[in-house]
Amino acid sequence: MLNYRQLHYFWVTAKTGSIARASEQLNLTPQTVSGQISLFEQTHGIELFQRVGRQLELTESGRRTLEYAEQMFQIASELEGVLRAAPDRQQVLFRVGVADVVPKSIVYRLLAPAMEGDRALRISCREDKLERLLADLAVQRLDLVISDRPMPNHLDIKGHSQKLGESGLSFFATPALARQLALPFPACLDNAPLLIPGQDSMLRSRLLRWFAEQRVHPRIVGEFDDSALMQAFGQSGSGLFVAPSVIAEEVCRQCAVEQIGHTDAVTEAFYAISVERKVKHPGIVAITQGARRELFNEGVGA
Repeated sequence: MLNYRQLHYFWVTAKTGSIARASEQLNLTPQTVSGQISLFEQTHGIELFQRVGRQLELTESGRRTLEYAEQMFQIASELEGVLRAAPDRQQVLFRVGVADVVPKSIVYRLLAPAMEGDRALRISCREDKLERLLADLAVQRLDLVISDRPMPNHLDIKGHSQKLGESGLSFFATPALARQLALPFPACLDNAPLLIPGQDSMLRSRLLRWFAEQRVHPRIVGEFDDSALMQAFGQSGSGLFVAPSVIAEEVCRQCAVEQIGHTDAVTEAFYAISVERKVKHPGIVAITQGARRELFNEGVGA
């Protein structure tokens, strides 16, 4: 069994870089700190530090142990803060997973209502592939997953989807690239350099089908699972890129680009996926109500 006091002495020593500094911070003698770390090493049959000249450096076992110790003592610090808080002001941790294909501006505007007012919520937000996020949702490591698609039918995971809203699609280009487009939209897309969402995005197939219907053939110069990375390349002038029309003004302002056209024939939808059929979590309630009332301004059903 782990001796947490010894682990704490190791953690402080690793963070401060020396036994002497750690002993000062812990208000102990260097001999006590060094002795306890040695006992920890002997118990577990590992070596945590090696001397390089006068410096202490972590071994591979030391680095691995430090990674776990960091997480453990961070959680302990958070718990201490929760326990010290007044009972009526204790924060509720709201753990949100975001599929990496969802635009970051959309994510912020969806989550913002949960952080407003006097709600005692603290948001922990993690971005990943949808299936990994849903696996964490299933074992209650997450309270909510925000995605561009509802809960997939093929996954044996209990989850319920609420449609937050949908938006048409806008096309953006830097001023220099926009000047090179001689024809009106959407004809100007033909043979134009284009950045598109990757294979994981629901938007990709809809977009390609729409191009075929419009009889335009853009030159696809980049595919991106991460919407923020696609915008960064678009901002640099690498090609035209797309984003939901509801955030068109924000994209133009933040990326210094121009909107060259939009279509409502291609839409991107956004969903809140949770394990609750009847949502009670105050964060999820705030997000669903805020999305429908403000961001998408429409009365969409679950």
